[in-house]
Amino acid sequence: MLRAGRIIALAIGATIFAAPNAQAQDLATENAASIVRGGQLYDKWWKVLKGAEPGDTHAAYPASAEKSGSSTWRCKECHGWDYIGPKGRYSSGSHFTGIKGIEGVSGGDPAAITAAIRGEPHNFGSDLMDDQAVADLAIFVSNGQFDTSAHIADGKSTGDATVGEPLYATVCAGCHGDDGAKIKDMPPLGEIADNPQETMHKIMFGQPDEAMPALYVFGPQVAADITAYLHTLPK
Repeated sequence: MLRAGRIIALAIGATIFAAPNAQAQDLATENAASIVRGGQLYDKWWKVLKGAEPGDTHAAYPASAEKSGSSTWRCKECHGWDYIGPKGRYSSGSHFTGIKGIEGVSGGDPAAITAAIRGEPHNFGSDLMDDQAVADLAIFVSNGQFDTSAHIADGKSTGDATVGEPLYATVCAGCHGDDGAKIKDMPPLGEIADNPQETMHKIMFGQPDEAMPALYVFGPQVAADITAYLHTLPK
């Protein structure tokens, strides 16, 4: 027999999915699909576009920074999973570049963001991204960012793991397993959740070139609750 707390959690989870809040309803428009695709492009654009992985280091990547090759072409590598660059998780360590985040253009004109992606110093020409891909990335930058700091404290999600448990069991466990370790070519989810900013981004927008569902239209609280549950899984 299910414990009373689990029954309550299941009911809460069902409510979240059956009756999304006003924010989620506003997001569930024709732009939502573009925003989700843009979030994946921000992660690893060549996987989304099924194109060639860059072999060189991006010309704008600082010589003093520690990465090289294709990783320097990922938007997240300079601007961060939390979108605030050196003011956030990438304030130090091997991912530090000193390059500012994209939070300053949240809500900005997608046309201006498109021009910035095409122009210096990004230089994403049509040989790398077609017009639709750039438009999707721009709409993500403009309308898809969310404040991860509102859901993370001391390196952990502040979500409710009791709500996240049934969400994980019904949405995620089929591929990742009950213990989060079913997929053998990636670390267990209990370990991945040690980077909650990345974890929340991927829950919101999905994994590039994979059949992972994107939960963006349900809002970041759902991502925070699932991430909180992932903290309880084994490493």
